[in-house]
Amino acid sequence: MGDSGVMPEIFKNESKFYQDADDYWSQVEPTVNGMLGGFGNISNIDIQGSELFLKKLLNLKDKPGQKRALDCGAGIGRITKNLLCKYFDKVDLVEQNEKFVEASKRFLSFEKNIGTYYHSGLQNFEPVDNLYDVIWCQWVLGHLTDDHLVKFLRRCSKGLKRNGVIIIKENISTSEVIVDEDDSSVTRTEELYMELFKNADLKIVRHCKQPNFPKELYVVKIFALKQCAKPITNNYRDTKQNCATAQGGTSNTDSENIINEMNYVNIKDETEDK
Repeated sequence: MGDSGVMPEIFKNESKFYQDADDYWSQVEPTVNGMLGGFGNISNIDIQGSELFLKKLLNLKDKPGQKRALDCGAGIGRITKNLLCKYFDKVDLVEQNEKFVEASKRFLSFEKNIGTYYHSGLQNFEPVDNLYDVIWCQWVLGHLTDDHLVKFLRRCSKGLKRNGVIIIKENISTSEVIVDEDDSSVTRTEELYMELFKNADLKIVRHCKQPNFPKELYVVKIFALKQCAKPITNNYRDTKQNCATAQGGTSNTDSENIINEMNYVNIKDETEDK
């Protein structure tokens, strides 16, 4: 459901929604530039922000392990190669586009810690229970309906080891759900993501805004999620506060430190940015 509780029109025909996205990506070149919609120049900045976020997680008291990670909607393996392979003993990849899967095998041919390739859309994918320390989902969840996203997150939660986390890095709309008819996707608001996380029985243990992207791009936010020990309040503002200040969560000072360590300036604190 969208922010108003009304299902976006694009979700009403699920088979068309998914087929149109598949058709779109089948025409995209299997390169870093293709994976990033022509913005290949932001890849290093993106990885830098993601790496610092991950390093913060790995320093928490209840930190995730570093045995196995899963890259969801992996494309050609950009995130696997430049980030996950550096921190995990084994990395599995999920990708439904066969052309990208084959390209990723070439792109990652020199990496020694590649595990299993899963040729599947996330709406149908079910991780092995209790296998992963980190499940990474970036710039892919807009291709799932709200209902399928909640179900996918629940399955991912079951796939986590003790102290494991789901990391979500996605574009954020500041006003309403935005539909992209070209690639058959949606850009959700932060409020809607909060609602969907709650519906999946997940809490936020750390969150941050990705700085230093070109101004013409969407705001991008990163969330680290764990399974909730207790039900979360239905009130959005309480939900955001409770999740963000859970054990290991991001405080105002912590968020400022993240930005300072990245040497970015003039970025508002995450908890103040709406």
